[in-house]
Amino acid sequence: MRISARADYAVRAALHLATAEETGPLKAEAIADSQAISHKFLEGILNDLRRGGLVRSQRGGNGGYWLARPADEVTVADVIRVVDGPLVSVRGVRPPELSYSGPAQSLLPLWIALRANVRQILEGVTLADVVAAELPHEVAALTADPAAWTNP
Repeated sequence: MRISARADYAVRAALHLATAEETGPLKAEAIADSQAISHKFLEGILNDLRRGGLVRSQRGGNGGYWLARPADEVTVADVIRVVDGPLVSVRGVRPPELSYSGPAQSLLPLWIALRANVRQILEGVTLADVVAAELPHEVAALTADPAAWTNP
C-alpha cells in the first residue's frame, strides 16, 4: 500500500483542524505554512474534504475551515477515502470485484485480507486519537516490533 502525498497532506490538514476545534475557523494559509504544504495544493485538498462532508468553510475576514464533525468521529480512513478513494485497490479495482484462476486463485483472499487489515487500522484511529498521541493499543502494538521500522 502506498500513501499518496495528497492523502498525507489531507490527514495532516485534518489533524491541524482537529486541534483548533474550540478556537474557530482556520485559514488555509495558516495550515499550509504550519505543515509546509503548498497553499494552492492544500486549497484543492480542503475543497475535496469540504465536498466529502468532513470540513466546513466560511468566506470572509473571519472565515476559514473547520471540521464538520468532532475529531473523535472522524477516522483517518474517512480522510483518505475522500481524497484518494478506496483504501486498497488492485490496478484501480476493489479486491471483491476481482477474479483469478489457476495458480493465482489464492491471490484474491490475500488481497481481501490486506484490505481487511488496512481498514481495521485506519478505521480504528480517529483524528482525536492522533492529536492526543493515544493510538489504540492494537495499532500501537504493531509499532513495537523493531522490524516494523526497518526496510526489508
